[in-house]
Amino acid sequence: MSDNKYLKWLAENTQSVYWHDSAILSELEDAMANGATGVTTNPFLVNGTLAARPQDWAEQLAGVQKGLKGDEKVEALIGAVTKHIAEIVGKYHGQDFGEGYCCAQVNPNKPGDTQGMIDLAKRYSKIAENIVIKLPATRAGMEAYEECAALGMNVAATVSFTVPQTLATGAAFERGVKRARENGIKPGLGIAVLMVGRLDDYLRDVEQDTHAKATEQDIIQSGTAAIKRAYSIFNERNYDCVLMPAGCRGGYHITDLAGARMIMSIAPKIAELLLNETGPFEERIDIPVDSATIDRLMSMPEFRKAYEPNGMGPDEFITYGSTNRTLTQFCIAGWDPLAAYNY
Repeated sequence: MSDNKYLKWLAENTQSVYWHDSAILSELEDAMANGATGVTTNPFLVNGTLAARPQDWAEQLAGVQKGLKGDEKVEALIGAVTKHIAEIVGKYHGQDFGEGYCCAQVNPNKPGDTQGMIDLAKRYSKIAENIVIKLPATRAGMEAYEECAALGMNVAATVSFTVPQTLATGAAFERGVKRARENGIKPGLGIAVLMVGRLDDYLRDVEQDTHAKATEQDIIQSGTAAIKRAYSIFNERNYDCVLMPAGCRGGYHITDLAGARMIMSIAPKIAELLLNETGPFEERIDIPVDSATIDRLMSMPEFRKAYEPNGMGPDEFITYGSTNRTLTQFCIAGWDPLAAYNY
C-alpha cells in the first residue's frame, strides 16, 4: 500500500476534498488510506472493474436478477457496484463537507432525454442516501439536474469541460435548491464537474489542426485556467454548488488547484504521479495562470468558448467537441459493453 504524503496533506490540511476515481476495490482501499472519502464512477469505470476483477463482485452480482437485457441490465449492474461502494465510503457520510458519497451515472446514449434522465435518477437515488446522480451538462441534462436538485437528490453535472457549462450547473442547482426548500425538502449535494484534462486533449487537437500559436505548455494549462476562472465566479456568486476537477492528465491538475474548496476526482494514475511531490506542499488555487498563456490560448475560438462565461449557450453544450468525444467513450467503452456483460 502506498503512503501518499501529498494526498494526505491535501485531505488533512486544506479545504480540498479527495474523491477516488475508480471502481476497482483494491485501488479504493489504497485511496482511502491516503485520504479519499468519496468515489466517482461512470459506465466506463463500472465496466472496467467488472471485466478486470469479476471475482471481487461475485457476491453483489449474485443478487442481480437474471435474464435482464439492454438498459435495464446495465442499470442493475451499475446499481450493484455503486451500492457496494456507497456502503464502503458511507462511514464518512455526514462527517464533513462532501465526504462519504459514491456517484452513479445516467445513460450516456440519451443525453437529450430529460424525462428519461429524471426517471433513472429517481431509481438510482433509492440505492443509498449517499449516491450522487451524474447527469450530462447538456441543455436537457441541466433541466434534469434542476429537477433532481428540487427533489433533494445529490447531483453532479458531468461531461462538462467549460466555464459556461459549470455556470449553468451552478445556476440550475440554485434554482433546484430554492424549490426544494419551498417544498420542505432538504437539499442534497450539488457538484459541477469540469473535466480539465479532457479539455486539454481536445484543444491540443484543435491547435494542431488550426496551427494556432498556443504551445504544448499552454495547452496543458487550459483546463486549469478554465476551472480557476469558474471557481472565481462561483465564489463571487456565492454558489452552494461545488466544482470538481476530473479527467486529470497530470499531477499539475491537482497541485495547481490545491486549497480550493473543490471535490477533486483523482484517478490512481494521477495519485501515483503525486507520489513524486516532495514538498514543501503549498496551496496554489490563488496563483493565476500566466496572462501570456491565456493570450495565446485565446487565439483558438474553441478555447474562448470554454473560457469565457458567455462563450456558449445551453443549446451549444451538446455539440462542443469534448462533449461528443466523452459521451461516445462512455457509450462504446462503458454502457454498451455492460449490456453484453455475462454474470
